[in-house]
Amino acid sequence: MPMPLTSSSRRRLLLASAASLAAPAWLTPALSQTPLRPTPSQTEGPFYPLDLPDDNDFDLLRNGTVDYRQGEPAWVEGVVTDTRGTPVGGAVVEIWQCDHAGRYHHPGDGNRADPAFQGFGSAKVGRDGRYRFRTIRPVQYGGRTPHIHVKVKLDQQTLLTTQLYVAGDPGNERDFLWRRLDEAGRKALTVPFARGSDGVRAEFPIVVN
Repeated sequence: MPMPLTSSSRRRLLLASAASLAAPAWLTPALSQTPLRPTPSQTEGPFYPLDLPDDNDFDLLRNGTVDYRQGEPAWVEGVVTDTRGTPVGGAVVEIWQCDHAGRYHHPGDGNRADPAFQGFGSAKVGRDGRYRFRTIRPVQYGGRTPHIHVKVKLDQQTLLTTQLYVAGDPGNERDFLWRRLDEAGRKALTVPFARGSDGVRAEFPIVVN
């Protein structure tokens, strides 16, 4: 016959139950038994904005009140974790890229980008580590294979600067920066832009030290 619960036992059970309800599984870090490999860093490139645009949110397809209707719309999203697999809440992910015609919002590229394209965006990472951007599938420009520049910051510190590539693009093998990566580095930075029920989507997990 089971022993009756004491008041202290009941309290422990109630606290354990409340804790399980307060921490959904998707918020619980999946700690890695072995350290994860940090996402490889790459050059920032010449076209990081000299002055950030007034509109620099996650949606690069809407610059202020103007909608950008060129290129192939795509979602780029993922989770930022440390090498133990713990989400890096509070980090900021930045991306920047050229427009559908291969032009950047930058004086070094003649400031010839379509003004409707935001060109740069930032997103603050939540407790779950997730970030998300609405942009276009990157295109080739100036001899470079299609790519998106990515930077991760925490407070005033830059944790990572790198570039995201499109899996299966024929330009990858000819790109001097992509070819410098080892096999593991290429796998980490090259992801499919796959078409689903809600459009084109790319999942890009980021691991920082």
